[in-house]
Amino acid sequence: MGVRRQRPTLEMVAELAGVGRGTVSRVINGSQQVSPATRDAVLRAVKDLGYVPNHAARTLVTQRTDMIALVVSEHEDRLFAQPFFADIVRGVSSVLNDRGLQLLLATARSSAEHERLGEYLTGRHVDGVLAVSLHRDDPLPARLARADVPCVHGGRPLGPVGEPLCSVDIDNVGGARSATRHLLDSGRSRIGTVAGPQDMVAGVDRLRGYQDALLESGQPASPDLIAYGDFSYEGGERAVRSLLAASPRLDAVFVASDLMALAALRVLREAGRRVPDDVAVVGFDDSALALHSDPPLTTVHQPTEKMGREMARILADWLAYSDRAPANLILDTYLVVRESA
Repeated sequence: MGVRRQRPTLEMVAELAGVGRGTVSRVINGSQQVSPATRDAVLRAVKDLGYVPNHAARTLVTQRTDMIALVVSEHEDRLFAQPFFADIVRGVSSVLNDRGLQLLLATARSSAEHERLGEYLTGRHVDGVLAVSLHRDDPLPARLARADVPCVHGGRPLGPVGEPLCSVDIDNVGGARSATRHLLDSGRSRIGTVAGPQDMVAGVDRLRGYQDALLESGQPASPDLIAYGDFSYEGGERAVRSLLAASPRLDAVFVASDLMALAALRVLREAGRRVPDDVAVVGFDDSALALHSDPPLTTVHQPTEKMGREMARILADWLAYSDRAPANLILDTYLVVRESA
């Protein structure tokens, strides 16, 4: 039986590099209080010996876990069904990888799930939190604020949170307004909308943009021209059927997400309504789904991956510079015109 090789220690690295144990510790923990030559010598010794830092011990010293939680306040099936979340994860991951931080992905929607997750996130298991798809009744933002856990929100929360608030949002009002104006400019006169859930800022703001555009044109929105979905395909189907039943002379519809807009195309086809000849359709997201729909979907482009990058950048900077002022960004949108409107 072979002799078991001793695991390299901090002292062995220090001896090989010709420095003290404390110097090695400072280099490994990212301190800038060492010269470039010393840092290079230590890193060479770490590589030559195959030294792996004891993460648990390092956490005790630095009070940092290098772990960031991305919390999606939805059920797991929604996470994997909607392209929005995949883009957010890509954007977040690209920044955290560059900063040497690990990503923890978590979902929660029920009160019990939020309670368990809240206990974990406030128990020093993560350095900070990125929260997306927030609903008005989510208890997590306020709980994180009370526990002084750094948190950046994707979209501003509708419920009470506390200050200071860090958020990255999309110009949902402006995007919805431009979509509705496009339908007005194309000569449509009975423009309905499938709004998103009204317990989420995206749902509230996209409905407001639609209403603002109609008011500006002298055509206030009628209640029978508004139906509500939950950003899911099934929710879009139900909402469009309701809309057609209430407004059979509908000649255009602004839909608050691409997934719901795909459902609208199907329901309209089944009802014998041609798109865009009889009813023009505009979505919101500019996801890959929009390119492959039949017909290709006119939609509002939102920079979702950039949103994830900016959220992660703000949080990483906050952790690196604790006195940094919290930021609130709103990212621009623009209309992508295709064949559906």
